[in-house]
Amino acid sequence: MGIVYDKIVEGGLAILLDPDKESQVNVDAIVANGQQAGASLLLVGGSLVTKPLDDFVLNLRAKTSLPVVLFPGSAMQFTPNADGILLLSLISGRNPDFLIGHHVAIAPMLKHSGVEVVPTGYILIDGGATTSVQYMSQTMPIPATKPEIAVATALAGELLGLKAIYLEAGSGSKNTVPANLIEAVRKAISVPLIVGGGIRTKQQYSDARNAGANLVVVGNGLEDNPQMFR
Repeated sequence: MGIVYDKIVEGGLAILLDPDKESQVNVDAIVANGQQAGASLLLVGGSLVTKPLDDFVLNLRAKTSLPVVLFPGSAMQFTPNADGILLLSLISGRNPDFLIGHHVAIAPMLKHSGVEVVPTGYILIDGGATTSVQYMSQTMPIPATKPEIAVATALAGELLGLKAIYLEAGSGSKNTVPANLIEAVRKAISVPLIVGGGIRTKQQYSDARNAGANLVVVGNGLEDNPQMFR
């Protein structure tokens, strides 16, 4: 598809930056340390972003050679200055706005922007706490103890033509996506698998990778400790 998709397939570490949370000093430290750790991508976005993305994304692109990829919580979180966008369809929920509604609103702009689009099936997994994405999307996560539901949902996404599957425990979750659930989904699908939410240590990152995740996304863990992967 393009360089962003190739990086997802190649896998490794992705760093998630929320423009509303980061001071510029923290962003610079996180990006520098992430590059040293061999990060593949920078993701930008969140469930609720109130600051304009254009300047934030342009500043990132001036400081790093890593692809800057949008991770949008709504149609408002778009800028043509990014290298790519994970066009997220929340397939674990039944809220039409997050299944297709926001996508319709942004589709013409995306089409003409030249930004690389990666259609991604977004699956919420219960991380032991009510997360921002759960609240904002008004959807229930799949129980972490029900890997068969996650497998069936991921398969449905792949059969619908989505190019990647993202298992998300949610920002600020108490628990990460369980290894047995990651393994079950990995065995069932052939598209790249992304895992994020609640990853705060190098061991949790390794566990997700060893369970079969192509790309592991770390956000809050690096906000608390920018040198986590040094």
